[in-house]
Amino acid sequence: MDLLPDSSRLRSDSTSSSTSQGSRSKTVLRQRLSELMTCIEDMSSDDEAGEEVSRTLDEAFQLCGQLLPTDEFRLHMVTWNVATAEPPEDVVSLLQLNDQPSVDLYVIGLQEVNATPVRFISDLMAEDSWSHLFMDTLGPKGFVKVTSVRMQGLLLLVFAKMMHLPFIRNIQSTYTRTGIFGYWGNKGAVSVRFSFYGHMLCFLNCHLAAHMHNALQRVDEFEYILETQDFDIFDTPHVLDHKVVFWFGDLNFRIEDHGLHFVRSSINGGRLNLLWSKDQLIMMKKKEPFLQEFEEGPLNFKPTYKFDRKADSYDTSSAKTWLGFNGKKRKPAWTDRILWRIKPKSEEDDDDDEKSSTSADDGQDEYPIMVTQNIYTSVMSYGVSDHKPVIGNFTLELRKYFETQLVDLTPVGEWSADQNALLTYTILEDFMSSTWDWIGLYKVGFKSASDYETFVWVRENELPEVNEVIEKSVVKDGLPLLSGEYVLGYYSTNLNSIVGLSDSFQILESKRAAMEGLVSKDINGVDK
Repeated sequence: MDLLPDSSRLRSDSTSSSTSQGSRSKTVLRQRLSELMTCIEDMSSDDEAGEEVSRTLDEAFQLCGQLLPTDEFRLHMVTWNVATAEPPEDVVSLLQLNDQPSVDLYVIGLQEVNATPVRFISDLMAEDSWSHLFMDTLGPKGFVKVTSVRMQGLLLLVFAKMMHLPFIRNIQSTYTRTGIFGYWGNKGAVSVRFSFYGHMLCFLNCHLAAHMHNALQRVDEFEYILETQDFDIFDTPHVLDHKVVFWFGDLNFRIEDHGLHFVRSSINGGRLNLLWSKDQLIMMKKKEPFLQEFEEGPLNFKPTYKFDRKADSYDTSSAKTWLGFNGKKRKPAWTDRILWRIKPKSEEDDDDDEKSSTSADDGQDEYPIMVTQNIYTSVMSYGVSDHKPVIGNFTLELRKYFETQLVDLTPVGEWSADQNALLTYTILEDFMSSTWDWIGLYKVGFKSASDYETFVWVRENELPEVNEVIEKSVVKDGLPLLSGEYVLGYYSTNLNSIVGLSDSFQILESKRAAMEGLVSKDINGVDK
């Protein structure tokens, strides 16, 4: 892979589009302390000098208090037009599973997943082959599918490390059709939004209109998507209301003016920069103010379309078909892209005028978020499609709004299928709980919230009070016969997420297992 060098890493934050709040605050702090030292050196016995020292000290210590602790999380994104192909044998290099530091979130956007009527109906009844591959690959690594959304050939998948699940809340998804005057979903967008430790994130996977001459139509489609997609969340009802938005997919922008020979020679000679000025998305960003709010790393990787399948060579199809019609020999283009947008500070200030503000008095964001792009490249080794996948690896640096689960769960005593089991749960913070909420028993390495061994409904007659300890019994017939490591998870139907996880615990092998001759198997480090 052509990895982006460290010197090209892009960084943006919630208070500025180009600089780090932490670095800026430290610079100002050093200036204040320097002023303090100057005051001390020049200090006389008069009151005016003493007041100046006191004032400078106060400012310095206030600034120290604004250097808030933050945590870093790794986000790995994939966009790939798979051209109706079946998945490859493995996606390890696509997901960079062997790289360090490890990833916290995976967001995978696919376009042109096989959506023939028969195939699409079968995929509605069970997970599609692409989702199965990613779940089977990431599950044993401790990642759980948070959610997914599909509109015909568009598919968006979100995975997270199990430890983050209780802090991913208010998950919602939606879609917009733009094909055939908005009535067909072969083109358009699917999106997922959620709160990550209190920060509102939105991921928008698009497949926009094709062909060289439709650049303006692509911009119009994207603007239409932003205007029409909405969510049932009072403070972030629209895509651009979110603190961070990632826009990615097969955006279909092409390289204008340059001929096929010049484009290919520039690519083969490693002179990609000669093509940037004629990239339609870069050109459109100069004309459209709303596009200028989205950032993108430099295109330091080869154009990802159009390739011969199962090859690293660009389209070699004949320019003429045997009937004499024009063929589809395509000029290479960066059709597959990943961009992001930090909500401008001016918009956040406007929001604060309408609701109580949590910002510091001087206007600094008390809960900042900073996005740094570490990698932006294509993965050339995959050849099942005429597009190459594009990956973006990011660091999200943020201060958590909360660090406590909404629900505490505890298994009581020893668990085995020889007897009914007991658990307790406690609501730690008031939220929109429901009698339709349930508690699942999950084997460590589970793939999604629905991948439970058994479950029990929460108390049916009335909702519990905060800090009230509730006991629930789990019938032994639903418990696994073999030993293994498990967790309990509280699923909120209103928040569409697991809002509480117990510590992992061991279920003992039952006597029935020995009688029936069952033996545990270890697959990829996970008992099966």
